[in-house]
Parts: sequence; C-alpha cells; structure tokens
Amino acid sequence: MAHAVAALGAAALTTAGSVWYVPALADLRAGADRPESRRISAAACVTGWAGTGALAVLLLIAEAWWTPVAAAVAGTVAATALRLHAAARRRREAREMVRHWGHLGHVPLPTGPSRSRNVVATILVCGLVAAVAVAALHAASGPSGEPRWVTAAVSVAVMGVFLTAAAVYARSTRPATAGVRERGRP
Repeated sequence: MAHAVAALGAAALTTAGSVWYVPALADLRAGADRPESRRISAAACVTGWAGTGALAVLLLIAEAWWTPVAAAVAGTVAATALRLHAAARRRREAREMVRHWGHLGHVPLPTGPSRSRNVVATILVCGLVAAVAVAALHAASGPSGEPRWVTAAVSVAVMGVFLTAAAVYARSTRPATAGVRERGRP
C-alpha cells in the first residue's frame, strides 16, 4: 500500500474522530469547572487523535515506514498512560466523594460505568485485536492465490463473533427493572 493511501485513511479517520476530540477540547478549555480526572481523560483523547493526525502527515512526508510507525506508537503510549492516570484519579475522586457524603450521613449511589459495560468494551477490544491479527497473519502468509476479499471476510467474521458475544453478554446482564419499566408504560 502506498504512503499516500494510508495517509488519506489516517486523515479521514482523524476527521471522523472529531466527535470525540472536539468535546474533549471543550473539557480542556473549561479548566477547573471540570473534575481533574475528566480533564486528564480529555487530554488522553486529544493526544490520541493528535497522534493519528501526525501519522497522516508523516505518512505523506516520510520515505520509510518506521517514522510514522514510531510516531503512532508514541502517541498510543502517551494516550494510554494519560487514560490510565485519569482512571486512577477518577477512582480517588469517587472515594473522596463517598467519604464526604458519609460525613453528612448519606451515601450516594456509585457513579461511572457498570461492570457489564467494562466487560462488553473488553470483549469488543479483544475482537478488534483478533480481527486485525487474523488479517495480518493471512496477509503475511504470502500470496496464496486467494482474492483479497477473503482476508477481509475472515476478519469481518471474527469481529462478528465477538460482536455477537458482546451483545449476548450485554443482554444477559441487563437489569431486571428495565423490562418492568417497559411493561408498566401504557
């Protein structure tokens, strides 16, 4: 694949990612109006998407593949480190909030994603990694005379299995009150 084609793909992906990094920029601009964990998480989002944008530019100007790959790895590592720091900070903020409310004699409901949401996200990430690995292994096996759509079809099938598993898990862990609310409506 030519550098220009990969650069076009990275630029399109960066443009589509504006639904995530524009609100993150707004959180960063809000400053102290937002909790620190949210600002750190927003910085992770912006760092990740800036890395994708830098990848697009480097694919256009670099001759070798190692330069854009190194930039992509550096951006991913930085974004991941910031995201993990934000998660740790969010847990500290939640414990502090529970402690403050406990002094007042009231314990608030826990906030944040439920365990089932985290499990579904993990299943989807594992599916994406598996689909990419299958495609890479199939492509690395060399020219086997099979059309290229076979590689794509196999990757889509792998991702489909993981999407189905995530949907089944999400459906099985849905709270029982969700069905009661729906039946109670006229």
